[in-house]
Amino acid sequence: MKNIIYKIRRYDGEKEWDQEYKIPYEKGKTVLWGLINIRETQDNTLNFTSACRSAICGSCGVIVNGVAVLACKTSIDEFLNTFKTDTLYIEPLKNFNIVRDLVVDWDPKFERLKGVKPWLVKNNNDSSSHEQSAVDFLKISNPTDCILCGICASECGQLSINIKGFLDPFIYSKAYRYIEDSRDEEEGEHLDYALDVGLWKCIKCMQCMAKCPKAVKPADHISGLRKKSMDMGYLKNTGARHAYAFFNDIKRDGRLNETTLPIKTDGLFYNIKRVPFALRLLRKGKIKIAIPKPVIGIEGVKKIYELARKEGN
Repeated sequence: MKNIIYKIRRYDGEKEWDQEYKIPYEKGKTVLWGLINIRETQDNTLNFTSACRSAICGSCGVIVNGVAVLACKTSIDEFLNTFKTDTLYIEPLKNFNIVRDLVVDWDPKFERLKGVKPWLVKNNNDSSSHEQSAVDFLKISNPTDCILCGICASECGQLSINIKGFLDPFIYSKAYRYIEDSRDEEEGEHLDYALDVGLWKCIKCMQCMAKCPKAVKPADHISGLRKKSMDMGYLKNTGARHAYAFFNDIKRDGRLNETTLPIKTDGLFYNIKRVPFALRLLRKGKIKIAIPKPVIGIEGVKKIYELARKEGN
């Protein structure tokens, strides 16, 4: 293979188009190397961001053949071999406003990030240092590894359809990081905004965890925030009611009661307007009005619940 093709999504502030560049193939090079090669030898109008070239700064996030990656960490060979092609199609990250070519606008993201107050909140003016135990540090070690590359935001299925009603996954991770910090004294300061903007709307597609180049676990942090919110008494919301209804159904019968679950989650009056839809489902045999019987082996399910409760304590 003598040449490879970079097909790049361009944007000049008014129009979009795809532009192809041929560059000499060199084994072991990264996607970022190719972009730099193009800008330095063929087209100095090509815009992208990069800095450390070591997967530390997080500034070179792009989409390559439909997959969000760090350009500096991603081998060209990996994509050529995986897709059996000589062409890489490179686009800006999704779920961001585009500034120019592969450059995206982080300002709206940072404004939303401020909502969870990603800093230590103290009740007094004590400025002395506070040592942490190894156990306390491990609680915040994973979310601390976030480098704000935006890959989780680009891959998030919920954010793609509900960008106003759901926060970028890394924002929930930042909230979790400070709530779990033993030196922080106001957990609610980090949690309130997350609860108001979609904490219970995560659809658990797990793409944020699968694609994170630093192995940060936003989906797990969202689960942790949900549990923390319930422990703190934030129970009068749809998410908490749904979680309790789900929990109690499985504990009692080993299966969901799909007839009563919507009522327990959203309330009787909200579900009255769903009656016509429910009747259509009933006529089509999609739902059955029946009291579920406990599954065979329900005692085993209850033992699992009891073990989980003891482990949680």
